[in-house]
Amino acid sequence: MRRRAFVFGAATAGALTVVAKARAQGSKETQKNNAPPKPENVMTPDEALARLMEGNRRYQKGLARRHDFVAEREALVGGQNPYAAILSCADSRIAPEYAFDSSRGDLFVVRVAGNFANADNIASMEYAVEVLKTPLILVLCHEACGAVKSAISSIQDHTTLPGHLPSLVAAIAPAVRAVAGRPGDQLENATMENARLGVETLKTATPLLSAAFNEKRVKVVSGIYRLADGRVDLFA
Repeated sequence: MRRRAFVFGAATAGALTVVAKARAQGSKETQKNNAPPKPENVMTPDEALARLMEGNRRYQKGLARRHDFVAEREALVGGQNPYAAILSCADSRIAPEYAFDSSRGDLFVVRVAGNFANADNIASMEYAVEVLKTPLILVLCHEACGAVKSAISSIQDHTTLPGHLPSLVAAIAPAVRAVAGRPGDQLENATMENARLGVETLKTATPLLSAAFNEKRVKVVSGIYRLADGRVDLFA
C-alpha cells in the first residue's frame, strides 16, 4: 500500500507539473499573440504628439528616415496599432504619411475635402481609438484650401455648386459664418475655425470618443499645414 501510494503520488505530481508547464506555455503564446504589431507605437497621447511633430521637423528638413517596407508588411499582416489618427483634407499636396515622416502602420488617416467631421469619419475615429487603441487624433487643415474657398464663395454669392458639392459647403458653412467680420485673412480664418470645430465635434462625440477624451485615453488637437515649407503649426 505504501509503495502504491508513493507511485500514485509521484504520478499525480508529475501530471500536475505537466499541466503547469502547458499552462505556462499557453500563457506565453497568448502574450505573444496579443503583442502589438509595432510595440514602439504603444505610448501616451503626449508622447504620440511629440513623435508626430518630430517627424514633421524631419520632413521640413528633407531628412526622412529609411523605412524597411518589406519587414513592416510582414509585421502588420496580423493587425495594426497606429500611434496617431489624422482627419486630413483630401488635397493632393497634403500627404500625412510624408508630412510626419511616418511608416506603414503608424498613422490611421481619414481624408475628405475640407477635413470636416461627419458621421462617417467620426465612426472611423471611433474604430481607431476603441479598437486600435490610438492615443492621438489630429485634425489637419492646410493653407489655400479649395473646399473652404468654394464654401466661402458659395455663401457670399448665394450660389449653388453643381453635383454633390453643396454637401461640402453645408459641412464647412458653420466655420465660414463663425468668422464673418473677423479681422485677418478670411480664408485662413475659416480654414482654422473649421478645424477647431472638427476638434470639438470629435471630443464631444458620444458615447465613445467623448468617454475616451474625458478619461484622457486620447488627445484631440488641430494643426495647419504650410504649403511653402511643409511645416505643421498646432493651434487651439
